[in-house]
Amino acid sequence: MNCGTVGENLARVRHRVKEVAKGLEPPPRLVAVSKTKPVAALKEAYDAGQRHFGENYSHEVLEKAPELPDDVKWHFIGHLQSNKAKALVEQVPNLWMVEAVDSIKLADRLQAATAGVLETRRKGERLKILVQIDTSGEATKSGKKTEDAAVIAQHVTAQCPALQFAGVMTIGASGDMTCFDKLVDAREAIARATGLDAASLELSMGMSNDFEEAIARGSTSIRVGSSIFGERQYRSKEEPPVAEYKEGESKSK
Repeated sequence: MNCGTVGENLARVRHRVKEVAKGLEPPPRLVAVSKTKPVAALKEAYDAGQRHFGENYSHEVLEKAPELPDDVKWHFIGHLQSNKAKALVEQVPNLWMVEAVDSIKLADRLQAATAGVLETRRKGERLKILVQIDTSGEATKSGKKTEDAAVIAQHVTAQCPALQFAGVMTIGASGDMTCFDKLVDAREAIARATGLDAASLELSMGMSNDFEEAIARGSTSIRVGSSIFGERQYRSKEEPPVAEYKEGESKSK
């Protein structure tokens, strides 16, 4: 666990990214995962130059977004319930990307909500979405098999003009680097299915404990939380489950 300030921790992470990403252009994006952290911590990261922030829970984005400047680019990285898509899109005009789309139903809800506010979004930008791929086979994690993810991607590109299918993401099994290779393979397959250039599609993979390995395997976007903000403080009856990305669902479900 890092004991420095948020700014110091952020500088260390950036240095590590720079070292492993030498020669990569563009360099991988660093998304600071700020779930459960106070706005003051996010502001400290912002003051140190951080602009991409990731949240797992819709209520946290809705609470924090008005407290930070408009040039922040919010990533929703948790399991988004389709009935919460409208409020998230309408109330967070600088929502930049939804990273864990895993159904056509959710894509359609995001499309409907974004189409209604497209003119008020920054520069009229479409909402970027990633389709979540199951690379670990663990029951506690969301995500689709590659062939099912390809169907979602095809639907978004053909039927959701307010959305931009931007690539794929995964939450791999801890310590299993083959999950990263599986995501690379999934991107290739989905690119063929959609007729898109694989190199234009994002690979969102890698977190605090493995982002260097993820970058070495082609990650274009890493999601780093504890190495910047410190470990999450769990409530007394709450475990740090692998499935914490699944908003609104219990581990036992």
